[in-house]
Amino acid sequence: MRIDILTLFPQMFAGPFDFSIIKRAVEQQLVAIKLHDLRDYTHDAHRTVDDAPYGGGAGMVLKPEPVFEAVAAIKSQVAKEEKTPETAVVLLTPQGQLLRQELARELSLHPNLLLVCGHYEGIDERIRYLAKYEVSIGDYVLSGGELPAMVLVDAVVRLLPDVLGSELSLSEESHNAGLLEYPHYTRPPEFRGRKVPEVLLSGNHQEIARWRREQAIKRTLERRPELLPKANLTPKEKGKLGEIAGHSTSPPA
Repeated sequence: MRIDILTLFPQMFAGPFDFSIIKRAVEQQLVAIKLHDLRDYTHDAHRTVDDAPYGGGAGMVLKPEPVFEAVAAIKSQVAKEEKTPETAVVLLTPQGQLLRQELARELSLHPNLLLVCGHYEGIDERIRYLAKYEVSIGDYVLSGGELPAMVLVDAVVRLLPDVLGSELSLSEESHNAGLLEYPHYTRPPEFRGRKVPEVLLSGNHQEIARWRREQAIKRTLERRPELLPKANLTPKEKGKLGEIAGHSTSPPA
């Protein structure tokens, strides 16, 4: 997979992409990440990328000309270098659809992504016509699209084949089946009066799987009940939601 990122601040990406899973994925050539400075696609002495909005108002608006030129140039470069003509353009904007696991999975199936990071007060509306996707990472406003782009890259790259090294890691993570992940424990078996549930020490893998499934449903019901209507629950599990919610496995503090 190749991910190109168009931004006013390419320096911001140096740290987050130089560590952990993304760094290993790049080193193993499972993903290529290319940064592009939007100001490189301007043609005036001041490298101007923004202007005052028509109709007045506070702030400045990202101009369409450099963005259109940059997107066309990058898509042409990708088609030449990757021999794959399709590049899905993703516009990072607070007005976009919320980044959920299903969307991250869909994005991970594209061979090439081009992330466009907005900035300033907003973007010229005509820029939206370039995008296949408009994506937001939450219902709040940030200074620009750079941080959302980092979040999106992390969410997508870890879904690529061989990046995590274990398909089981993906299958058991929060949101993968519409549920939050079950609780995890490690040594010691008792810490400050709180014990690891006996079932996890039993060695009975069938019972452990049943307990983990129950705990995932319980945790989702308690913390994110709005996820349950889309979760992959059996009719029996749906009928036992009340019982699961009332079943506590946490010892007293």
